[in-house]
Amino acid sequence: MPLTAAPVRIGMVVGEASGDQLGAPLIPALRRYFPDAIFEGIGGPRMQAEGFNSLYAMERLSVMGFVEPLKRLPELLRIRRGLYRHFVESGTTLVIGIDAPDFNLGLEEKLRREGILTAHYVSPSVWAWRQGRIKKIARAVDLMLTLFPFEADFYRQHRVAVAFVGHPLADQFPMQPSPATARQRLGLSEDGPLLAIMPGSRGSEVAMLAPLFLDVAEWCQRRIPDLRFVLPAANAGRRRQLEEMLEDRDLPLTLLDGNSHSAMEAADAVLLASGTTALEAMLLKKPMVVSYRLGKMTYRLVSRLVKTEFVSLPNLLAGKRLVPELLQDQATVEGIGQELLSIFSNPEASARLVETFADLHRQLKADASAVAASHLSKLVAGKTGLSPGDH
Repeated sequence: MPLTAAPVRIGMVVGEASGDQLGAPLIPALRRYFPDAIFEGIGGPRMQAEGFNSLYAMERLSVMGFVEPLKRLPELLRIRRGLYRHFVESGTTLVIGIDAPDFNLGLEEKLRREGILTAHYVSPSVWAWRQGRIKKIARAVDLMLTLFPFEADFYRQHRVAVAFVGHPLADQFPMQPSPATARQRLGLSEDGPLLAIMPGSRGSEVAMLAPLFLDVAEWCQRRIPDLRFVLPAANAGRRRQLEEMLEDRDLPLTLLDGNSHSAMEAADAVLLASGTTALEAMLLKKPMVVSYRLGKMTYRLVSRLVKTEFVSLPNLLAGKRLVPELLQDQATVEGIGQELLSIFSNPEASARLVETFADLHRQLKADASAVAASHLSKLVAGKTGLSPGDH
């Protein structure tokens, strides 16, 4: 039932396509409680298709690295000031920052001081590194919405209001993937072992990891002669980069344009760079080996800041080592290769791992948008004095 018939203004701010994907289904979920609500701020095409009014182009917030944000700092500050004025002067009830913590948390803190309710959807990795940021987060948000349960535990320990809502990817991925269907879809042979190679989507990642991963593929193929490989390229630039690397190699490998989910679903195992891909592989119930390398100086700096025992999401979710992580100096051809051979030679262990992945999938499959909207509606009700069902 709607909470109120009076229109409320709800601000939302996203900085990239992944935020747009989260924001779009949240809008109709919130409309169940606020049918006449006005949604505005910064959003992408998916949110705009839901009736969202974007005051600035989302792409203006899509900056990465250290140098580009500094170059764009005057523009970013101007946009943040403009949003602040608009939300305050328009009588906005609630502002939801979706990811983009460097931009959103500062805005949320200022708005909260003005009495506007603030929520942040997608926790920054404060539990893993730069834990001092928790003090700013506590000042900035009335409610943190997390995708993972271990994140919610961290916020509770620091007395920050939090709600675990589940992960939208867990809602999208099937509980039972179909490798045979995926192989047919990609035009791959349905027979024989298949390894998906996922060296990342950024040019720097591919330059660092793809040669290593291809060396591993050759090492494994010498020991498993019928082993085949599939490698999705994230975009045209990555495809050209990978094609150059493959020129002097004689591997039974299929290079794809995109289709990363289908590639993993089709495979028996995945060799991947640490990141969201590990979560996707877990949701697709695929045994995996996680590996990553950084420049030596960068690794020294990052390793001092990181406070967690694990880096891959399957291990973080389980609180123990489910999948091997071979990082930096441990990321050798033989080390990675031996872990992959263990997967292919031990189907019983892989079957047990798949069962554990299914349990974790069910834990994350919570209808994230609906759960988030429910918590946000209660946040608004607490300020306005309305009870659920009042209208």
